[in-house]
Amino acid sequence: MKVTPFLKKDEVERKWWLVDAEGKILGRLASQIAKILMGKHKPQYTPHADCGDFVVVINAEKIRVTGKKMEQKLYRFHSGYPGNLKEFTLREMLERNPEKVIFLAVKRMLPKNRLRDRRLKRLKIYVGSSHPHHAQNPQPLNLET
Repeated sequence: MKVTPFLKKDEVERKWWLVDAEGKILGRLASQIAKILMGKHKPQYTPHADCGDFVVVINAEKIRVTGKKMEQKLYRFHSGYPGNLKEFTLREMLERNPEKVIFLAVKRMLPKNRLRDRRLKRLKIYVGSSHPHHAQNPQPLNLET
């Protein structure tokens, strides 16, 4: 009987992917990015090992959402002090900090375990079409809308 080979930390090969978020639907984009950060697109995927790739997202301010989410979706933040609950709509968040919208969507699609913070460090999000990761030669990733 053969034993399933598990991927070790030293054997992981990481690639760089470039995702253009212009015109992409937020939830579908976030789930596909989360899959790449976890490494589920690789044949040697191992659940307990961090085997995902780097993802560079450009044009973060040009994402789309369906329905009335621009006005109805709320982001809530609380400092822990009484009466300090902050609420922002999706439209306000896109105006203030569009990178955070994609970051939170991807963060909430990743499994809630010890690997999540390590995976999120490999996610690079930028407003506009320029990014400083040209030296890593990221390959364009075609995602379905």
